[in-house]
Amino acid sequence: MARKKDDDVLRTTVCLVRHGTTPTTGKILPGRAPGLHLSEQGLAEAARVGERLGALGNLCALYSSPLERARETAQAISKYTRCRVKIERGVIECDFGDWTGKELATLRKLPEWQVVRLNPSSFRFPHGESFMEMQARIATALQKLVERHRGEVIAVVSHADPIRIAVGDALGVPLDLVQRTVISTASLSVVSYGPGAPAVLAVNSLSDIAGLGIGTTLQNSGSKK
Repeated sequence: MARKKDDDVLRTTVCLVRHGTTPTTGKILPGRAPGLHLSEQGLAEAARVGERLGALGNLCALYSSPLERARETAQAISKYTRCRVKIERGVIECDFGDWTGKELATLRKLPEWQVVRLNPSSFRFPHGESFMEMQARIATALQKLVERHRGEVIAVVSHADPIRIAVGDALGVPLDLVQRTVISTASLSVVSYGPGAPAVLAVNSLSDIAGLGIGTTLQNSGSKK
């Protein structure tokens, strides 16, 4: 039993948060284009997810993609958790290249769209990033954060595809199947990393997560910043 307790102390719980709704959510593929902010609905969503994370009472650090919609979501979370927002570029949205800013209704008519949905491991966005590159980038960023916050609970505000891939990696799901996972705006997906395989505690949660016992076996010594 003592050994199990030591292992628990070393585990890092990562709360992956998709940013709140924007005026173009579900209509446009914004990618990394600057200047896209949360809508009123998105601001309300961000406040609610902030309340949920604040209720945990043990969040030690808060990271965000550098894009405005993610930063604004993280700022709302910060008000409830008292954690200062730190930018982590490794969890930024995919670089959609020439598809950036295009209407989703138009993109869905392209033959390449089915490749994105069914065989993403073989696809690179025109003049942009490939799914495999995004997978490697996200894995590297999360590994760095996990090593930095051993035995702590942290939150990372990112985007739908990076979170899908992170959850898929934790579950051992092949890259070509990750598009089957829905990641809603302002949802929480929670993964515990440590000795042995990751443990996925929640996926696309839009309700109270306190019952998951996040961090109850962890002896968190980090202070909130």
